[in-house]
Amino acid sequence: MLYQWLADLVLILHFSLVLFVVLGLPLVWWGNYRHWQWVNSLWFRGLHLLTILTVIAESWLGIVCPLTTWEMQLRSTAGQAVYESSFIQHWLHKFLFFSFPTWVFTLIYSLFGLLVLFTWWKYPPRRSAHK
Repeated sequence: MLYQWLADLVLILHFSLVLFVVLGLPLVWWGNYRHWQWVNSLWFRGLHLLTILTVIAESWLGIVCPLTTWEMQLRSTAGQAVYESSFIQHWLHKFLFFSFPTWVFTLIYSLFGLLVLFTWWKYPPRRSAHK
């Protein structure tokens, strides 16, 4: 039961990172439109850039995300079929995993990364939250 719980926890972390990457970019744009200074803070923007660059690197290098590997190992140790069992796992996986060729994801991640870099140019991050 402990390993199943830990696997669900890893899945929630993975899903949270996906939300951070996907929603972080429109949040920067919306925040700049609304004049929210914190969306341009160096820590927020740097963490966002680092996260999407990691995803892009994994994709280009053909590396399975370590969080996916870790979750699958925990589920296997728990005696579960990989990607089956709990409610959390079942529904979060429907959002995280799709059946497309690998190159489609590599292209999407790369284009999204270029959009993030464009956003750095359009709305450069700042060391402090003040202009």
